[in-house]
Amino acid sequence: MPWRLSVAPMMDWTDRHCRYFHRRFTRRTLLYTEMVTTGAVLRGDRARLLAFHPDERPLALQLGGADPGELAAAARVGREMGFDEINLNVGCPSDRVQSGCFGAALMRTPGLVAECAAAMIAAAGPVPVTVKCRIGVDEQDPAAVLPAFLATVAGAGVRRFAVHARKAWLEGLSPKENREIPPLDHALVVRMKARFPDLALVVNGGIASLDKAEGFLARGLDGAMIGRAAYHAPALLGAADRRIFGAPGPDVTAEAAVTAMLPYIEAERSRGTPLNAITRHMLGAFQGRPGARAWRRQLSEEAHRPGAGPELVRAALAAIVPRPEPVDPLRRAG
Repeated sequence: MPWRLSVAPMMDWTDRHCRYFHRRFTRRTLLYTEMVTTGAVLRGDRARLLAFHPDERPLALQLGGADPGELAAAARVGREMGFDEINLNVGCPSDRVQSGCFGAALMRTPGLVAECAAAMIAAAGPVPVTVKCRIGVDEQDPAAVLPAFLATVAGAGVRRFAVHARKAWLEGLSPKENREIPPLDHALVVRMKARFPDLALVVNGGIASLDKAEGFLARGLDGAMIGRAAYHAPALLGAADRRIFGAPGPDVTAEAAVTAMLPYIEAERSRGTPLNAITRHMLGAFQGRPGARAWRRQLSEEAHRPGAGPELVRAALAAIVPRPEPVDPLRRAG
């Protein structure tokens, strides 16, 4: 069950380079694309928008839209391209999304969400269709709205939901404020699991460590989704396979993950990809470590220069102070 831990879809962040980097830390965590609108999938540069490296799997495609026919067509594209899951966004509160009457605005129309989901399920075939939602919007009462929403959409065949445990205020708060100001209600999501034991429920919002993720799993939820913390301090994912999935160690260090990126960077540079398009996602690799500031500064200031490549990343690594090796107390005593 890769959804035991997942990295949230994040606009402008979880592109293919970011996902490839996160995959250097964890082989089992479920990754998501940025939200892609149905219009972009069906009428845009599909090869550029949806391209991914096979190593990124397990990988979910998140779609934004509210037209059942277009969502079905986009889900069919996702199935054909090899995504492991097709996810419908019912949580994004941005003005651009609201103007298209999708994203978090769909919390007001669970019947339409069910219709969209049913069309996507029919088109996706064996690929699971899931929904990422909020607990409510604006003046809605989450304790009443969320269970009704889950029941209605589950009736269309959706078996897994990722629930951002905050309301979204569609007027008065920016997307950034909507990620921080509305209070979290994780307990409501836990109660939904007791109410809907046959559904797989993944909690999102305010989860910044594996400790918190493990805590929600211990409370009976089926998964935890980490967002900004995974982006700003990706090394926390280095212990995920062992701690969340029970895989044998050792954990992956930031040094090992960065070193594993070098062949990828060289291959991408040979195709004309600017270095900073990749390294902008790697700035937080050593968050909290001695030398992290110098690492960020060198990549930020020099990765945009023509000709910059993997040698710059190697040079920036020199600023990182190695972690001391653990000392065996018995050997020390000897």
